[in-house]
Amino acid sequence: MTFDMDTLMAEARRRAGGLADFGDERFRPALIALLKALNEEGGLSELGVQLMSEHISRLLHNRLLMEDYYARHPEIEAEEICGPIVIIGLPRTGTTLLQRILSCDPRFYPMLWWETRFPVPLGPSDSGEADPRVEMAKAEVKMMVDANPTLLSIHPFDATAADEEGILLEHSFQSFFDAYVDIPSYTQWMWDHDQTPAYEYLERMLKFVQWQKRQRGEAASDWVLKAPHHLRQIDVLFKVFPGTRVIQTHRDPLQTIPSIASFTDNLWKLYMADPDPARAGRQWSDIWARGTKETMRYRDHCAPGRFLDVWFADTLTQPLEVVRAIYDFLGVSFPADTKDRMQAFLDANSREKRPLHEYAIEHFGLSEAQIKQDFAEYRERYILPHMS
Repeated sequence: MTFDMDTLMAEARRRAGGLADFGDERFRPALIALLKALNEEGGLSELGVQLMSEHISRLLHNRLLMEDYYARHPEIEAEEICGPIVIIGLPRTGTTLLQRILSCDPRFYPMLWWETRFPVPLGPSDSGEADPRVEMAKAEVKMMVDANPTLLSIHPFDATAADEEGILLEHSFQSFFDAYVDIPSYTQWMWDHDQTPAYEYLERMLKFVQWQKRQRGEAASDWVLKAPHHLRQIDVLFKVFPGTRVIQTHRDPLQTIPSIASFTDNLWKLYMADPDPARAGRQWSDIWARGTKETMRYRDHCAPGRFLDVWFADTLTQPLEVVRAIYDFLGVSFPADTKDRMQAFLDANSREKRPLHEYAIEHFGLSEAQIKQDFAEYRERYILPHMS
């Protein structure tokens, strides 16, 4: 099968009952670049073609439905996304754990997995009824884990827990599609093109999800977001969300990069006929090396007080002390009942409850010498002083 934009958009319109407004048209060049890369480089398996086709069609379908909601509920435009709290850092540095701990505080809006996968309501529902999207998300997580159980040892997939808003960014087709499939031309396209349209559409989607939360009676002051992807676009994050406050997590790339390579390799196995683990390792080492360098350059010139640094080991060994430091940084109180909720979450979600993640660095075409060289500046600034 060849991926064709017109065919995919026509299918999305059909599924949406003839709706035609996809919203901001700036998504088209990114989608064209993505489909071209999938067709020419993707090497997808039969299952991968099916999964990716459905995935892209669903994203387009969501755009149609969301724009229809905006047309019928113009009050959504009035929703304000005020100074989100955004956790960034290399994958495998505790970003998910930290987001889920902070999400125990009802003063913050968490971005839940099921909301990112199915951001558009399936229809009107009575108050108190379980949202059918939750069960759909649970089924999707089960499908992924059943297809490749190793994924659960790498990331704590949970349909009802907080997770990355990067999945919302996918609706602009400027996101981490290169984590699913080996498409280096798309990766280069991402570096070469302005990501502002994607982040502006992310803001639009956040307003939509926030409006739904408030319809359900949830009231909070700020979002707690997290996505390592923002390392690749830190300047655009602050451009679109100027009130952003960033918590940056740190861990030695000697530990994170091989683990990231393993995660990518296991995702590629879901979609590709013959994925090359060495390509997964080298490509994503390069991506994150560039991302950390660009974030360091941005931090060198940004206003003080916009970033708080947190180390992975501290998040594991003294998580509530880390949270207290974050709350001091944010200028908010740390009530006893919030602390109790966080401790209960930690007690129920220890790392020991998940299978071990095992891998060999050489399997992914990596070496300690190469990682030290690629991340020399980052390690010198954040890792080596913390080890002494």
